Amino acid sequence: MDDGDEGNAGFQIAQLEERIETLTASIEHCRKISYAAKIAIAGGAAWFALFLLWIVPFGPAAFVAAVSAVLGGCVLLGSNATTWEQTQAERAAAEAMRAELIGGIELRVVGGDHTIH
Repeated sequence: MDDGDEGNAGFQIAQLEERIETLTASIEHCRKISYAAKIAIAGGAAWFALFLLWIVPFGPAAFVAAVSAVLGGCVLLGSNATTWEQTQAERAAAEAMRAELIGGIELRVVGGDHTIH
């Protein structure tokens, strides 16, 4: 490789690192959505159980809200899981490409003409 290739590799590595950071932030967002979906499912199920045990008086609007929370949470959790898996796969591919680019850079000893790699 000549210096132009190493500069190009450096640019590509910087772009990949930026992409990896973006994907990591997206995965963190998916994690938060997953927690919110699980809370919605648990809250709706708990409210529904309170109806069935006659601890809370039955109200049609509250019943619909409880069922909607459970169903909505399940849908959100499922769709979020797919997005999470795809984002993790994309991040792993970007990290592998970055490692390949870093491994391809010829390292030189400072003050010497020979290369180490």
